[in-house]
Amino acid sequence: MNNDATPGTDEAATAELLTTGDNWARAIVSNDPDRIAGFTADEWVIVSDTGITSKEQFLSVVRSGELTHSTFDRVDDARVRFYGDTAILTTRITNTANFRGQQFDADEWTTDVFVRRDGHWSCVLSHVTAATSA
Repeated sequence: MNNDATPGTDEAATAELLTTGDNWARAIVSNDPDRIAGFTADEWVIVSDTGITSKEQFLSVVRSGELTHSTFDRVDDARVRFYGDTAILTTRITNTANFRGQQFDADEWTTDVFVRRDGHWSCVLSHVTAATSA
């Protein structure tokens, strides 16, 4: 794998990471906490406008049924950069979620940091920012 951050230097690795991201999105829509957990490292956190949420906190609300997703779609071309066994995936996502009985439709920019461990990509950090019209 290439150690620089040049786009397109390894098309197979880029395709693999995009497939991982797409499969993770399908896991989120499945609302299956074990399936979702398979894409994240133990130390994974998600950073949003409400602060830092740990993997266990996130999976707990999925497990309880308080948080469900019915859609989770990549809507723009993704930006992928590799730094050795670390990759950064940035893209725009639209999703529909239900949290504690309230539906939320979100349009967000997401940045996910993945690390290659034991032959597969695991996300160690996700950051979401609401998308706004220019």
